[in-house]
Amino acid sequence: MKKKSKLPSVVFFGTPEFARYCLERIVNAGFSVVGVVTAPDRKAGRGKKLSISAVKEYSLQQNLPLFQPTNLKDPKFVDQLKKTEADVYAVVAFRMLPKIVWSIPSLGCINLHASLLPNYRGAAPINWVIINGETETGVTTFMIDEAIDSGALLLQKEQSIEATDTFETLHQKLLVLGAPLLCETLEQLALHSIEAVQQVELRNPKAAPKLDSENTRLDWNTSTESLVNKIRGLNPYPGAWSYIKNNGVENRVKIFNGQELKENHSLPIGQIQVRNSEMIVATSDGFLKCLEIQLPNKKRMSVSALLNGYSLDPEAKMV
Repeated sequence: MKKKSKLPSVVFFGTPEFARYCLERIVNAGFSVVGVVTAPDRKAGRGKKLSISAVKEYSLQQNLPLFQPTNLKDPKFVDQLKKTEADVYAVVAFRMLPKIVWSIPSLGCINLHASLLPNYRGAAPINWVIINGETETGVTTFMIDEAIDSGALLLQKEQSIEATDTFETLHQKLLVLGAPLLCETLEQLALHSIEAVQQVELRNPKAAPKLDSENTRLDWNTSTESLVNKIRGLNPYPGAWSYIKNNGVENRVKIFNGQELKENHSLPIGQIQVRNSEMIVATSDGFLKCLEIQLPNKKRMSVSALLNGYSLDPEAKMV
């Protein structure tokens, strides 16, 4: 019987909860984690208190060696990495690494990405597959190189997308799928039983750019299905948003849940109607029934609760 190779030693790079879960799986699988690199602490919330990353919190609990560089090219930090003598670096939801870092380990530097590459390269793949109405996505491990998410592919696993999935639910599914795939990739690298395959460049690849104020705004001139998909893809964070004009005041609101109504109408696009304690908005091909909403400086709430104390004038509309 073939003897199993020793698991490689790892330096892990990551910051959010997705990365923390992967790090925990790596530790529990028996890998020697000789270093963890995460984002510097930052001020957050109204009190501007220092907030630590999910990865840092877990690393402190496990007494793992921790690095929080502000400059990844800092010679002192690079020297610290070299002294760990790690066999491989594993990267999950972290910023782009410079070549002086990813070229250090003997087995290379691998990344877990939450899409089926080469589609949906970029910062927000889980959001964009839902926004674009995809029915399938997955997770990919690949070798890091000088470009973003373009390195040679290692392993992939598919995941179907349900019509009811939001960013939150799909994030959880890909988390459970991706962490074991990362561990499997690390094991196969140690066994030299995995072959990296260069990505095929697509003619019209689908991208996953960083979310901003512009691309998270609802465009009421698009189809109702597109509006529902955008709401799903941005729920719970950062939230799809629109301006509501009501009683002579324009406020920015977030919509977290909506339903398509296939009805013909002759109303102006964006016109709001209230029917049986329901808020519906006229679209280019029907109506969007708003189910959950958030007004400025308020908590998100059901529309039925909102309408208990919020009156809409007959000319109210979303813009």
